[in-house]
Amino acid sequence: MMTRFVAIFATALALLSFAAAPVRAQVKPGDFITKDNAAKVQNLVSPGNYVLVQNGMTMKVIATSKLDWPPPFKTATEKYSPQVKLDANGELKNYVSGQPFPLLDPNDPQMATKVMWNFSYRPLYSDDIDMRFPEVASFDKNAAGAPLSFFTVGHFAFYNNIGRIEVPPVPTDPDAAQSGVRYRFGYYPFLEPSGLRGYGLLRFRHIDPKIEDNVWVFNPSSRRLRRQSAAALSDAIGALPGFAGAGGGGGQASAGFSSGGGGSAFASTLDPDSYFGFSAKIEDYSYKFLGEREMLASVHAEHSPEVQCPTDGGKTICPENWELRHVYVIEADIKPGVDATIPKRVLYIDSEGWFITASDQYDREGKLWKTLTTFHTYRDRPVPDAKIAIYPYKRMFQLGLVDYDLQTGFSSVVYMPGATAPDRECWYIDMGTVDNAFFSPQALQNSGH
Repeated sequence: MMTRFVAIFATALALLSFAAAPVRAQVKPGDFITKDNAAKVQNLVSPGNYVLVQNGMTMKVIATSKLDWPPPFKTATEKYSPQVKLDANGELKNYVSGQPFPLLDPNDPQMATKVMWNFSYRPLYSDDIDMRFPEVASFDKNAAGAPLSFFTVGHFAFYNNIGRIEVPPVPTDPDAAQSGVRYRFGYYPFLEPSGLRGYGLLRFRHIDPKIEDNVWVFNPSSRRLRRQSAAALSDAIGALPGFAGAGGGGGQASAGFSSGGGGSAFASTLDPDSYFGFSAKIEDYSYKFLGEREMLASVHAEHSPEVQCPTDGGKTICPENWELRHVYVIEADIKPGVDATIPKRVLYIDSEGWFITASDQYDREGKLWKTLTTFHTYRDRPVPDAKIAIYPYKRMFQLGLVDYDLQTGFSSVVYMPGATAPDRECWYIDMGTVDNAFFSPQALQNSGH
């Protein structure tokens, strides 16, 4: 099976390299892209990302380098992928661990959905993540370097009950059968500014596609832990009722939220469904395969923490390394009857790393609304001087994300970690640093006191 897999994969890469040759001539390693020569990359970035370059985001073009999966992920894929399939509704069946569909056929009518499941079970992590001290800085349309607002969070963390390959129990935590939960996500506690200290959010994704995500938000000002509709997570985080004290975001491109009791307002364009480029429930969307392209993406970023862009008022991350990557282009449309503020997204997914490199989002009138771009790196440790988070192989780390509202000119920049993080390593992947107990509503509430 492995010999056949490697042979097919190598043949596919050779064909892709041949097909991409004319595109590669448009840029070359050493090119420096600014708004003055932005036209050179117009066909190599998403329409939304092209606006970012026109507005001042610079790019350093480097040579393309290969991304290898972590060896345990490769082994799990070889062992379990032959049994995985999709039903007529696009729901995943017989999945255990690794990548569900390592061999893809563009002529397969379920190609787009298989790409999305591959993204959902991507090799960035399989067991758990504890990403510490991310910072989100928001900028208005006339930004000159100083953020309109910012917040820092203690933990951005996941724990998977299924698909586990490194930290016992493997490949499935017994809690999966008891709770029906596929994974738990926690984003808490907010540390800065002081008016937000103690806020937090939990999100549970279920194995059964018919069960909607469970969401809790804790507001320390009111000392209330409240359940929240998962539909609100396609709104900017400031529009969540637990944060704003109101009834949802109303589909606004940007949202302000107060610290409670008439405190200062904080702005954000970033919605929880856009974490990691796309965190919404896979089964809530229908997908179209728009093709495969050679496009620029930031995959071997050099800075951690990432740097504030000096040529666009800080509204993005730059200068940073970009390289030509082979990506799958997928259109995601919300299914009828599912409530979401963002009805359509076009996702650009790296064919080796299986992370989203860019995403363009469209409003209910079909107009381009927001654009996302992500910044990753590939090495055996998150920072060169790491002493704890050191891995026996290279792996992928997401270092930053830009969420840019093209209609208002506002943006939110996620630094993973932030520049003032007391822990420089910050990325603890598949190390057992969090477990299911970390993601209990009671733990969320206790952290906010």
